[in-house]
Amino acid sequence: MSTTTSEITPQIVAEHGLSEAEYAIILDRLGREPNLVELGIFSVMWSEHCSYKSSRLHLKKLPTKAPWVIQGPGENAGVIDIGDGQAAIFKMESHNHPSYIEPYQGAATGVGGILRDVFTMGARPVANMNALRFGRPDHPKMKHLVQGVVAGIGGYGNCVGVPTVGGETNFHKAYDGNILVNAMTVGIADTDKIFYSAATGIGNPIVYVGSKTGRDGIHGATMASADFSDDTEEKRPTVQVGDPFTEKLLIEACLELMATDAIVAIQDMGAAGLTSSSVEMASNGGVGLRLDMNKVPCRETAMTPYEMMLSESQERMLMVLKPGKEAMAASIFRKWELDFAVIGEVTDTGRMVLEFEGEIVCNIPLTPLADDAPEYDRPQASKEDYRAWAQVNPLPPIPADTDVAANLLKLIAGPNLASRRWIWEQYDSQVMADTLSRPGGDAAVVRVHGTQKALAISTDCTPRYCFADPYEGGKQAIAECYRNISAVGATPLAVTNCLNFANPERPEIMAQFVGCLDGMGDACRALDFPIVSGNVSLYNESKATGDGSAILPTPAIGGVGVLGDYTKMATIAVENAGETVLLVGPHGSHLGQSLWMLEGFEAGDAPAVDLSLERRNGEFIRAMIAGGHTSSVHDISDGGLAVALAEMVLAGSAGISLDALPDGAARPGWYFGEDQARYVIATADAASVIAAAKDAGVTVRVIGATQAEPAIVFEDGSRVGKTALREASDSFFRDWMESDGGLDASDLSGN
Repeated sequence: MSTTTSEITPQIVAEHGLSEAEYAIILDRLGREPNLVELGIFSVMWSEHCSYKSSRLHLKKLPTKAPWVIQGPGENAGVIDIGDGQAAIFKMESHNHPSYIEPYQGAATGVGGILRDVFTMGARPVANMNALRFGRPDHPKMKHLVQGVVAGIGGYGNCVGVPTVGGETNFHKAYDGNILVNAMTVGIADTDKIFYSAATGIGNPIVYVGSKTGRDGIHGATMASADFSDDTEEKRPTVQVGDPFTEKLLIEACLELMATDAIVAIQDMGAAGLTSSSVEMASNGGVGLRLDMNKVPCRETAMTPYEMMLSESQERMLMVLKPGKEAMAASIFRKWELDFAVIGEVTDTGRMVLEFEGEIVCNIPLTPLADDAPEYDRPQASKEDYRAWAQVNPLPPIPADTDVAANLLKLIAGPNLASRRWIWEQYDSQVMADTLSRPGGDAAVVRVHGTQKALAISTDCTPRYCFADPYEGGKQAIAECYRNISAVGATPLAVTNCLNFANPERPEIMAQFVGCLDGMGDACRALDFPIVSGNVSLYNESKATGDGSAILPTPAIGGVGVLGDYTKMATIAVENAGETVLLVGPHGSHLGQSLWMLEGFEAGDAPAVDLSLERRNGEFIRAMIAGGHTSSVHDISDGGLAVALAEMVLAGSAGISLDALPDGAARPGWYFGEDQARYVIATADAASVIAAAKDAGVTVRVIGATQAEPAIVFEDGSRVGKTALREASDSFFRDWMESDGGLDASDLSGN
């Protein structure tokens, strides 16, 4: 098919993911029919993945500013001031569809892509996180997917030398046909050495650096903007292939060049590759560009401009340099054994002009590609219609009593609360030697090298809450992240997110999306916890299962906070006998949508989130930690108080003996209720903590004491020892992975 003369048929338009109405807009903007290269460029730039055409309208409602925010949404990553002339730069992105098709490479290149978003802005990456959602463990593909994704994350992050310090992993049948792989990276930079993407300077050279371009990943952005169907396996060529060793070289080369004054603008080649990077740089700078496609480094023969522009080959960057700096920059990249090529220049035309073999193969205005991309106000179901569609079961009668020890062991032996040790032991969490808290606590804590400061990082979301009540679920996702960061003693500062939803053309799905965003926005405003970066991943549902199954609404939240003195960091481990155990916040009673209720069905309303209470209790916890009044702190979330206590005992060397329940409290709600804004603390200074709580208007209750015996002793005298807790907690992944049906080494390497 000729690049410049082939007739564009309705079938070709549809194959590029464009509607008839969208193609009509293209004809209007161009005043003519596009050629295939131009159509391909429009298709990826107007894809859901790149243009956010179904979500932009609602994303504008989110709070994005605060005195400490240096850069909010719109750049490669968000930037916040962490004091002393330093900034934290971070973002979370999805690689869901690629990871379902090819789990190892999909997950690996997800890590590589988010790393590039961060070091593109001048930061040295210091921590990786992830948020993973899988289907039922007994699903025939699920073990393969879990093994491949975990191996891919570890294989890339470990090789590139950035610690993977935490995350979350959940299982639910809604992800059987569409798993979620969300990756987050945090980096550190000096506030006066932050780099942006806006191309400026007419005549300045445009430079390509990194790996050569191949045919892998072509139409990756378009594939990520559509439902799965029966041809899933045929989409393997749209999945990129990563090389972490090249990425490491690219990090070092870029940071070395950033130490000079050569760079005007820089952008990584992520989704839509050379197309998105060049369009975004030119659009952000209000300029045009000219590229000579014959100068693009290619690793395969006879590549066309269409393939070069749409390829999503990994480990590539695009830069605008100051004139005369080309030779110096080239020497740096060639020293690191990376490709370097001047492929074009900045122009004043406001157009993208591509030349190939002496012909102009693309000449289109840039404004329609970015600023004029379609923006849809999709219909959304009313709250009443949504509840009727969701058909959430009412909460059945709850017995007044329960075998707490047996229930606890069953819960922590299940896939959603079992130890994730099998996962995180495959990740190098200690490389760079600044990791202060291993995975398994409330938040990861990473020292800011050479200072007393540390960053606290957490990823959070409870999708079953978001399904039952999108607004409360959106609030809770932010609030839980705020709690986890507060529980280590850090001040929560800002949020990145990955908004994973199903087909936005369905009104009930848009009701989920808008409801969750409204809840998130209100929570961020109430907690002074702005959103500075993020990603939207839609069409996460699979027609291949035969029922059009959609994922649960999953607005994954990645939060970052700062601990002024890392020596005051709190952990969840109980280590000392004879201390008082306190419950901060209301006592448990809410069992709707709790994990305790998941035996058989999900029922009841999501727990309500009192944002003023979340803020008050979080500020109190941070003050107690900073004042040295606590020896152990843990927030209460999935599984309620009983699970929180079990995790504290498992992490430490001591045990906990519990007092009688409050008058009128029922054992199921007290031990397994998932009421919000709650923490458990152990303290040798209970009187001071209780007095401070009274002054702060915070509810605190003595619920027991720590003991030398590593066990939980319940108020009725029943007990469960640490050995039994450990066996239950470790059993799920151990038994699952040792059962038949695992992968061999060639499967895990992506071959």
